[in-house]
Amino acid sequence: MKLSRLMLLACALVFASALAGCSSDMNANTEANANAAASPAASPSPAAQTLTEVERPQKVKDMMQQRGDEDSASPKLKIVEPKEGATLSGSTVKLKLDLSGDLKGYKPHKDPATNMGNHIHVILDNQPYEAYYDLGQPFELRNVAEGAHTIRVFPSRPWHESYKNDGAFQMVTFMVKGGGDQQSGRARQAAVAGQLQQDRHRLDARRDARRQGLRAAEHCRAGGQDEAAPDLQPTEGRVQGRRHERDHD
Repeated sequence: MKLSRLMLLACALVFASALAGCSSDMNANTEANANAAASPAASPSPAAQTLTEVERPQKVKDMMQQRGDEDSASPKLKIVEPKEGATLSGSTVKLKLDLSGDLKGYKPHKDPATNMGNHIHVILDNQPYEAYYDLGQPFELRNVAEGAHTIRVFPSRPWHESYKNDGAFQMVTFMVKGGGDQQSGRARQAAVAGQLQQDRHRLDARRDARRQGLRAAEHCRAGGQDEAAPDLQPTEGRVQGRRHERDHD
């Protein structure tokens, strides 16, 4: 009996240890699977891009020969106005630039014969660029909406190829209060309100005219009956008298 009990106890201990080992293995596998599921999948690396430098068109080469050393210049720009972080009032933004550096004859200008020339590309936010040809003349960006804006500028050649030297590209961020969209919205609201007011006046005038017309018609009808009544009474009396005479005859 004692031997049987000892054997049963030994079997129970072996079974318990085996069960504990299986449980720990299952927990380890579950934790590993959870970690694998939680970790994001590696994103594929972007495909490599190959850039190829193409030869300039012959027309551009001819223009470069006529320009002397301008294409080897290193123009530098500085945005004088507006200032970085400035807050401007109104929808018109005045731009003032300063050009310096190793210019080698580079100067923004427009040839009246060809309508081409060196110029500064002025880009407001993501809008199409505007060409600034004469830095001595004021340059304005109009109807600028209220909010935050960014101006980007860089010098360009007549065929719109930009200079890429250090200091050529500049940008500034600023705020606009009372911008173009807000003013346009107020103007539209005022115009709509004025139009509604005019429509009300016209409608009231039509109603008054209609009422006056109805009153005049009623007055005419009432006056016609009063004038016709005396003529009808004698006629009706004569007819009734003749009928009375016929009845007696």
